Amino acid sequence: MTRADYVIVGAGSAGCVLAARLSEDGAARVALLEAGPKDSSLLVRMPAGAGRLIPTKNPQNWGFWTEPQAHCDNRRMFWPRGKGWGGSSSINGMIYIRGHARDYDQWRQMGLAGWGYRDVLPYFRRAETFEAGADPWHGGEGPLHVSRPSSHNPLYKAFVQAGAAAGHPVTRDFNGHQQEGFGPYQLTIKDGERWSASFAYLRPAIGRPNLTVISQAYATRILIEKGRAVGVEYAGGPGKPAQRIYADKEVLLAAGAVQSPQLLQLSGVGDPALLAKFGIAVNAPLSEVGRNLQDHLDVCIINECTKPITAYSAQAGINQIKTGLNYMFRKQGPGRQNFLESGAFLKTRPELDRPDAQLHLVAAIMIDHGNTQMKQDGFTIHACQLRPESLGTIMLKSADPFAEPAIDPNYLAADLDRRTMRDLVKLSRDVASQKPLDFLRGAEIRPGKDVKTDAEIDAWIRQTSETIYHPVGACRMGADERAVVDETLRVRGVEGLRVVDASVMPTLVGGNTNAPTIMIAEKAADMILGRKAMAPEDALIAEDGERAA
Repeated sequence: MTRADYVIVGAGSAGCVLAARLSEDGAARVALLEAGPKDSSLLVRMPAGAGRLIPTKNPQNWGFWTEPQAHCDNRRMFWPRGKGWGGSSSINGMIYIRGHARDYDQWRQMGLAGWGYRDVLPYFRRAETFEAGADPWHGGEGPLHVSRPSSHNPLYKAFVQAGAAAGHPVTRDFNGHQQEGFGPYQLTIKDGERWSASFAYLRPAIGRPNLTVISQAYATRILIEKGRAVGVEYAGGPGKPAQRIYADKEVLLAAGAVQSPQLLQLSGVGDPALLAKFGIAVNAPLSEVGRNLQDHLDVCIINECTKPITAYSAQAGINQIKTGLNYMFRKQGPGRQNFLESGAFLKTRPELDRPDAQLHLVAAIMIDHGNTQMKQDGFTIHACQLRPESLGTIMLKSADPFAEPAIDPNYLAADLDRRTMRDLVKLSRDVASQKPLDFLRGAEIRPGKDVKTDAEIDAWIRQTSETIYHPVGACRMGADERAVVDETLRVRGVEGLRVVDASVMPTLVGGNTNAPTIMIAEKAADMILGRKAMAPEDALIAEDGERAA
């Protein structure tokens, strides 16, 4: 195939949505390019497989590394990003979180018409089939299946009870009326299988004659002629011959939080000084490309678990084989679990208008993304700051499209970020010490009894913090002329080119980023096809019982 109406770069969470929606009525020819493989691995389908897919570079994981982090003891940090059909939705923890309503109202207040909570809620609902049925917050007929936890592991309930004992609120639905508090997560799992964007959107569309998917196709640059994107150059890998595919209508860049800004720069869209350094001709002088990078930094507070109810016991010795066989042939057992079924959204300061912190409770010992193994049962409280002030960059290190870009999240550069992370360690320890966890809690493994003072906690955070996998913002959407894309996701200065993925978020949302990315693509599909936006919807939020404005 050498021509299509729409050429989509990247079969990740956004690209799968675009491919399905744009090809839906059969009128448009759609081509989808993906650098990785089809998502046929058992580890992708099996929820427990996330523990094998996230920690290392593999066919489903780009396995990036950051630049040395100046405020984290100059450590280079591992950055997993999904590769292949489904992108990061094929390797993530399967947690379905939209963020707080006020996150989107903040976008609207920044001048982004059509991106307030009332505007985006119908797109969240259109995407979703919620296991408990439709309501003012949830959808009942969408392709993305969202379920409630099913393992009945007592650890998750005890964690919620411990939060209540520590004086925090409890909520039944983080995506509904009240985000703040401790409660159960909702999961993109259906009938014991990971329900990625590929399973939800792409696979049901794959038989359409007007949709072509080209796997193992590494996009090397966007073809821009006379200020218009006319196609994409791609290759099967380093040293493989270059091929071209042309777009009669639009090129849609959905390469993800890291590679969308990288591909723009490789195509001459970026800071002229950076492009000149690598001999790349300027097609659009957009200095903001690669800037405004934001991510959720995470620390792990870990305790021994005195009962054999965690991932270690489920997978120790011959149990690992039993778990795999039980899942393969019966879709039963621990393989159906993501080992991450409850969490919390909390305020570290009472005057805040929404939670600024998130806790994930994992029924496993998580050190270095799970790479450091301990032969014992334990549980981990992942604690992350939701709205960091530190901003980073993603910039070319080479004109070679197969080389990694320079990823510099600039973690902990801001005083607020350092203070908030310190407060979160103390808060997490307090929750872990509560009576409802007494029957499960053993000794603290991390930070450990020797880490007590603020200075010791700060040093431990610098030494051990890692990403919780939510980078956004390096192709910022904005109403100002410096923004990379406008409110319709069109790249400024280049006709026929849009960016549709997490990189366009102007600010981090308060939570996991997969559901918002899918929403962005659902909304973008209507824009691209020239359809009228879905009618805004009202739904109550907990803060004083007001309606989102």
